Amino acid sequence: MLHFKLQVFHTCAESLSFTKAAEQLFITQPAVTKNIKELENQMGIKLFERNKNGISLTQAGEILFKYSERILEMNKKLDYEISLLRETFSGNLKLGASTTIGQYVLPAILAQFNREYPDIKLSLLNKNTCEIEQDVINKEIDLGIIEGNSKRKELKYIPFMKDEIVAVVHSSNNLHKKGSLTFEELKHVPLVLREIGSGSLEVIAESLFSHGIKLKKLNIKMQLGSTESIKNYLVNSDSMSFVSIHAVSREILNGEFKIVNIENLKIVRWFHFIYLQGQPDGFVQKFMSFVKSFKM
Repeated sequence: MLHFKLQVFHTCAESLSFTKAAEQLFITQPAVTKNIKELENQMGIKLFERNKNGISLTQAGEILFKYSERILEMNKKLDYEISLLRETFSGNLKLGASTTIGQYVLPAILAQFNREYPDIKLSLLNKNTCEIEQDVINKEIDLGIIEGNSKRKELKYIPFMKDEIVAVVHSSNNLHKKGSLTFEELKHVPLVLREIGSGSLEVIAESLFSHGIKLKKLNIKMQLGSTESIKNYLVNSDSMSFVSIHAVSREILNGEFKIVNIENLKIVRWFHFIYLQGQPDGFVQKFMSFVKSFKM
């Protein structure tokens, strides 16, 4: 019971919002308030200041927050080591994935992982690469799975799957019939790309720059926040985009989208696991091992 109250407190302290804590913990806001009040009564001191602008930690709250992080981390390690002895695994694992991976790579993996380890409760956030990196640094998630590699010093990057980014158009766009585009022709093609902060955009920009082409020299008509939005845009326009082959494999097979070859351009990247520098905990290691052995 105390462990759960600490978890509620820690989540509230991180977000400084009872409402956000309730959403993250999948409980009601009154339940959050009740647990915090019981913890304050148990400790005999206020942990939060309530005001019209929200909540803030008291001095006692700051102290408890520091210790709660250690306690919850130790509890997680305890859960894993006891699970090893029981040969059954139970616990919580908070994942964050950049958009392409979260939509097109992970669903089948998560379903199989859940079948094999039904007592490990998984949660998954989908954001762009920069946001996932920050969430790992802020300890809001245990493991990030991203498309880019910003090489932030606080993080460990582990490559686990190769991906190719391809230029595609809708089948109604005759651009694919040209055979191959030169870089000079590419500069005039209307493009729809991902938003700033996207791992995909970062890799595309780096690959083009290696051939002497800057993004600002291209005819970018639109930047959108998801690959699904881009795919829908292509259906209704004469634009081209660069997307992961994982995101369009089904549409290419059924003839809805066509790949456009760009002369001398091949964009290959790695998907990465990311976690805070140091030794990852047991559940993180188990999930990474499972993904590496998964047959796509």
